[in-house]
Amino acid sequence: MSEISASDETITDRRLRGRESADRRAAPRPRLGNFRFSSGSSLISPRVVIGSARLIEFLLIAGLGYGIFFSYIHAGSSLTDEVGHVLYAIAILAAAAGSVLSFQAFQLYDITIFSSLFRQVARICAGWSLIFAVLMATAFFAKLGQEFSRIWVATWYVSGLVGLILFRVALCLAVRNWSRLGRLSRRAVIVGGGPAAHKLIKALEASRDTDIRIYGVFDDRKEDRVSTRVAGYPKLGNIDQLIKFGRDKRLDLLILALPISAEKRLLELYKKLWVLPVDIRLSAHTNQLRFRPRAYSYIGNVPFIDVQDKPITDWDYVLKWIFDKTVASLLLVLLAPVMALIALAVKLDSPGPVFFKQKRHGFNNELIGVYKFRSMYTEKSDSGGAKLVTKNDDRVTRVGRFIRKTSLDELPQLFNVLKGELSLVGPRPHALQAKAAETYYADVVDGYFARHRVKPGITGWAQINGWRGETDTHEKLQRRVEHDLYYIENWSILFDLYILAMTPFALMKTDHAY
Repeated sequence: MSEISASDETITDRRLRGRESADRRAAPRPRLGNFRFSSGSSLISPRVVIGSARLIEFLLIAGLGYGIFFSYIHAGSSLTDEVGHVLYAIAILAAAAGSVLSFQAFQLYDITIFSSLFRQVARICAGWSLIFAVLMATAFFAKLGQEFSRIWVATWYVSGLVGLILFRVALCLAVRNWSRLGRLSRRAVIVGGGPAAHKLIKALEASRDTDIRIYGVFDDRKEDRVSTRVAGYPKLGNIDQLIKFGRDKRLDLLILALPISAEKRLLELYKKLWVLPVDIRLSAHTNQLRFRPRAYSYIGNVPFIDVQDKPITDWDYVLKWIFDKTVASLLLVLLAPVMALIALAVKLDSPGPVFFKQKRHGFNNELIGVYKFRSMYTEKSDSGGAKLVTKNDDRVTRVGRFIRKTSLDELPQLFNVLKGELSLVGPRPHALQAKAAETYYADVVDGYFARHRVKPGITGWAQINGWRGETDTHEKLQRRVEHDLYYIENWSILFDLYILAMTPFALMKTDHAY
């Protein structure tokens, strides 16, 4: 099979559309293949959707309860004593929390039910009514019935029910749209096209509630050993082509359909595939050796062994996104006067633009344009970064030497953070043609591109540990990459805060920054 490239995309898309047509004709397959492939759309985490639904409904119920209380009871009644306020607050919070628990018991926080409006509405009515019945029974037996306004109770019940139903209608429409676009399903490929892959696919098709959609199969073996179709799915290429496929398409999951005993082959595959920002699972479906159920993860009811997890996912991703946008916005406001002075100095020091934009690799090797204050003479600028800046480099301007040593030239990258191309903290994005001792970075460190499994950052763990500036030896680059990989595997918001806090102190060490 020829190498998959941008020009081959239409061929691949025709195969995928053909796969969809085949799925519509075959009864058991729609859960795996009948959806629209849209490589540009990103995955929406079902965990985040479910967690957000819980939070929104809690706030909706509590907000309506407090809103009616303050607009009717508090404003138009003589009830102003603190005991009355406390009783209402307890009732409101208990109803909000109890409703979430009740909806959980009615299985209303399951991604599969979100697309069924009738099932949701019926259960919402039952769960909400049950909570009110419990609260009224509690107030009756505790002899607190006279403390609560009947109008408040009735208004809150009706408005709460209407609000919950309207929210579920909106949620249902959103989930149906996301499902149609394939944004709630992990897009997967099978690695290995032998009998084990065939059995695995059949098991997944027979399993309920699988959250994956399969592109096809990749296998290094020739076509005389592996068919061009495995259980109805196309063979898309070999392992080297899979790397490029994973870069071009939005891929979430790699499933290794190989026996656990094939240790050497598994290790060789993992050394190639771990650079992709995906989950990697080893099929345990046909293995004779069995472990305890807790040793496995499951897709539907099919067991797998976790080999690698995609870093910074689900709520971690949301938390880091909020952290980046909030802190970057604050820094831009606080540093605006400093950035204005630097821009003026750059303009007065030498002719040319204030900003310099350079292509670099971002998340999953995507090309991004990174902004910097121009620190070189315009006619001597190196857009590809083929030649690293060295001490007393005649390409650097007078102002450029200062802002490079202090890393003030990196401040415009806050705009990259707001655009979503960079993170505040992460592995630094390197120039495309950067070299260490005349050798391209990717050729120096085995698995170099594994550092691109997360968004690059303005500062990072390597930088605050002294591995910033010139990389004129292989060892310097090796140490930098080691720190980047440590950061990826050990990420937390507290880790990011620590790195940001230590960055100003690290910038004081300018020995290798030119």
